[in-house]
Amino acid sequence: MTVEKSRERFRELDRTIKSYSEALGVLYWDLRTGAPAKGVESRSEAIGVLSAEMFRLSTSEEYGELLQRLSQPDAQAELGEIDLALVRESTKDFERNRKIPAKLHQEYVVLTSQAESFWEVAKEKNDYAGFQPYLERIITMTDDFIDRWGVQGTRYDTLLDQYEPGMTTEELDRVFGGLREELVPLASAIAASPHQPETGFLRQSFAKDAQKDFSLFILNQMGYDFEAGRLDESVHPFATGLSPGDVRITTRYLPEDVTSALFGTIHEGGHALYEQNIRKELIGTSLSEGTSMGIHESQSRFWENMIGRSRPFWERYYHELQARFPGQLNVPVEDFYRATNVVQPSLIRIEADELTYNLHIIIRYEMEKAIFNDGVRAAELPELWNAKYKEYLGITPPDNREGVLQDVHWSGGAFGYFPSYALGNMYAAQFADTMQHHLPIQELVTKGDLLPIKEWLTEQIYQYGKQQSPSEIIQRVTGKPLDSSHLVAYLKSKYADIYRL
Repeated sequence: MTVEKSRERFRELDRTIKSYSEALGVLYWDLRTGAPAKGVESRSEAIGVLSAEMFRLSTSEEYGELLQRLSQPDAQAELGEIDLALVRESTKDFERNRKIPAKLHQEYVVLTSQAESFWEVAKEKNDYAGFQPYLERIITMTDDFIDRWGVQGTRYDTLLDQYEPGMTTEELDRVFGGLREELVPLASAIAASPHQPETGFLRQSFAKDAQKDFSLFILNQMGYDFEAGRLDESVHPFATGLSPGDVRITTRYLPEDVTSALFGTIHEGGHALYEQNIRKELIGTSLSEGTSMGIHESQSRFWENMIGRSRPFWERYYHELQARFPGQLNVPVEDFYRATNVVQPSLIRIEADELTYNLHIIIRYEMEKAIFNDGVRAAELPELWNAKYKEYLGITPPDNREGVLQDVHWSGGAFGYFPSYALGNMYAAQFADTMQHHLPIQELVTKGDLLPIKEWLTEQIYQYGKQQSPSEIIQRVTGKPLDSSHLVAYLKSKYADIYRL
């Protein structure tokens, strides 16, 4: 078969695999946003069947032979940049996936689909004991997968590589250790400051409809395309990128907290902007997604924190928020800005401040290492969770609902994902440091002109999808590899101002 015929057949199979992925994305989205409880079991089975078919196709003998042919030097010389990237990334996935039997993969997909639905019930009822058998099976199957894939460095390194290619526990220990050394003294100085923000005015009841209206307004301001997406509700906010023409997000409205849904919406909106703005040439291919979860999280964290929690943002949008809650937010904009950036130990990761958020991630990272490198069992996790919260944040969860059950990730088998959030903070700070040399960011945000920011990010990051690796993107955009010093400098500058240190 000629190189061109091989390329055409490979592209055809890749499009089919992407179509399966899109169909599964719709089923997952529906399952998380309102599917009837009695339909969970059959829906999970359907997801398992479709996932198994996609898996068989992506590990088939024909697919492997095509990848091998297109990886030969003569074929590589004839391929364009998109096809070269497709072959490179698909070969990695093929080599990994073919080590897992299709039937075992299907069993795992059904298990995690059911577990995610049961997790919602278990969290609501504070029932870790009921959820534990699901988690035990997921951990056991993940351990089996690690053995089949082959251990890379440590067992946990094998999982990390799925979300942040090339990342290792050795590197994370170094980076997180450096962050901890810088942030713990800063948090202590903040706690000792006599200039603590007043937050009492935030403890009110805020109408859900008005919260939703403001969330939709801000998404529009960010440049989120509602003809290519929608906003729904779920227990845990998430984004689902089916294709650049269909990127859906969810949020969670809390009556007693006017900021939770807003910042959750902006966060997921950042993910969505990435997926909506991938270049047209990549649509329909497996490159039409984010390059890594660290880069993906850099966009959600950048929009949520560096834009949404900034002083210029509230100088522009505070009066819009006040108008939706007449008589409820009768404080100056500076007071509101400081209140939304208060630093204090908290139990819930998704509602944590920018500074202590990284400690929430380090806790989960250390627990996941303990599970897969040290053999810590599911039954031990609640006690370990509480001990680490006491050690790192000085607080202990009153129950498992606010402790080990608070995150959806483990129920879906997403071990190795959590470090992406802290890596995302680092990427975001480094990108922002470069961006400010090209755009008057504060001036744009103060005017409510957010589109040039979105356009710069599209030009530098979004358009490439998975075509470039995380290390290639950070090096090309900023001129150097990932460096946590940008995040530390940003946090020190921001909070020294807020707390008058």
